[in-house]
Amino acid sequence: MLKPLLFTAAALVLAAGVASAQDLSRPDSAFAPRSKAASWQNTVTRTDRGHLVGNPDAGTTLVEFISYTCPHCADFAARGEPALDVVLLGPGKLKVEVRPVIRNGLDVVVTLLANCGDPADFKVRHRALILAQADWLGKARAAPQTQQAIWQRGDRAARQNAAAALGLTAMLAAKGQSKAELDACVANDAAAQKLLANDDADAAEFGVDSTPSFAMDGKLLTEVHSWETLYPLLRERFTARAE
Repeated sequence: MLKPLLFTAAALVLAAGVASAQDLSRPDSAFAPRSKAASWQNTVTRTDRGHLVGNPDAGTTLVEFISYTCPHCADFAARGEPALDVVLLGPGKLKVEVRPVIRNGLDVVVTLLANCGDPADFKVRHRALILAQADWLGKARAAPQTQQAIWQRGDRAARQNAAAALGLTAMLAAKGQSKAELDACVANDAAAQKLLANDDADAAEFGVDSTPSFAMDGKLLTEVHSWETLYPLLRERFTARAE
């Protein structure tokens, strides 16, 4: 049974007092020197519960638990993920596993599309979908209640209806992916059930109850649900290692 539809909305502001000499958002920062040849941020492998981005041998693992219908998650994807790419993922100091949290029927649809196809292209699909969230989620909110009720069923017909009505399949097809492949992914009942099983497993293992949430080296970070609260912990971890 799918979890209730939860929509949250709140604007996040940059935390004050971040030391510019250790600014994770600046490529020239002293936060973590990087090799110009490094490009681990483009290395992606599929895992049992998500996708792993970065150097598989990196000393620190960060798990990012995100819901595609969570506005806070879209904010993190827009501001936090690019900074991680440049400073920590690129030089191979950190690996990040992106794991979906399934809150509702639309999460199932969008996650199936994000997972559809070559793992090497996961980041392209992931960011295209989550950074366009305001558009397609706005359409979902404006849809008649009867339409929303259909989408929340989560069955194959409901998923196909949502993917088409919200323009999700068309969005990825416009980037060159096969529409037939995308349609097949949305219709895959076994994959949809696997998402729900993985979500239950993460809830049991980590106690994830809000998004975004993060685990570092196997331990859930308490009260960390934004780039502003994650940043100081990463700065502390990697500044200490550099010293």
